[in-house]
Amino acid sequence: MEKNIGDNFQTETKYIRTKSLGGNLDWAKKPETYKSYPSSKTVQLPIQFQESTLNFSEVLRRRKSVRSFSLQSLSKVDLAFLLWASTGILRIEHGYEFRTAPSAGALYPIETYIAANNVEDLGEGIYHYNIKNHLLEEIKLGNFGNKLAHAALDQQMCADASVIFIWTAIFGRSKWKYQQRAYRYIYLDAGHVAQNLALSSASINCGSCQVGAFFDDEMNSILDIDGLEESAICLSVVGHVK
Repeated sequence: MEKNIGDNFQTETKYIRTKSLGGNLDWAKKPETYKSYPSSKTVQLPIQFQESTLNFSEVLRRRKSVRSFSLQSLSKVDLAFLLWASTGILRIEHGYEFRTAPSAGALYPIETYIAANNVEDLGEGIYHYNIKNHLLEEIKLGNFGNKLAHAALDQQMCADASVIFIWTAIFGRSKWKYQQRAYRYIYLDAGHVAQNLALSSASINCGSCQVGAFFDDEMNSILDIDGLEESAICLSVVGHVK
C-alpha cells in the first residue's frame, strides 16, 4: 500500500478558491436515492414508538461505549425506533424526503443493514433497512454473530449484542456531485448516523458501541455486496446493558 495515502487524499481533495469546484450536474445520471431488494421477503416494522422520558442532557450523559450485554432480547418496537432515529425519514419538504441525520447535498449515500442476533419476533439473520417504506428486507437467515465478530478483528461484542448495525456507502450517490471529495462527506454522513444511533440507544436504556475496525472484504462478503460500488463503512452493536 502506498505510504502517506491519507495525506495525499487530504491534499488532492482540498477546495482551492482559484480552481473550479466541478462542472454542471447531469441530472439524467443522478443515482437512485433508495436501495431495495424487491424479491426479498419483507418484515413490517412498528411505526409507533415508546417516547423516552429522558431529557437531552441526560441522554448525552448516558451515552458511552458498551461492550458487554445481557441476554435480554431487543423488542421489535425498539429496533424500529433505532432504525428510524438513526436514518429514517423525518419530513417531506418541496418533494424532498429529509432524514433524521444530515447528509451533504441531501444525497444520502449511507445504507443500513442489520444482523439480528436476539430480537423479539425476528428471525436471526441479515436484513436491509428499506428506509422509504420503513421495513426490513430479508437477505439471508442464520446466526452471523460469530462470523461478524471474526470479521471485526474478533471483537466478541458483535456476537453477544442483540443486533449489529452495519452501514455501507453507495459511493456513486455522492460522487455524482462531489467527485473525489465525496469520500470526505460520506464518512461524515456515516458519523452522523452512528451518533444518532448511539444517542437513541441511550434514550431507551440500551448500550451501543461503534466499530471501525474490520476486514473490509470479509464484511462485504457477509452482506453480499461488491466492495467497489458499495462497501461497508462502519458498524455499531446494540443491546441491553448487564
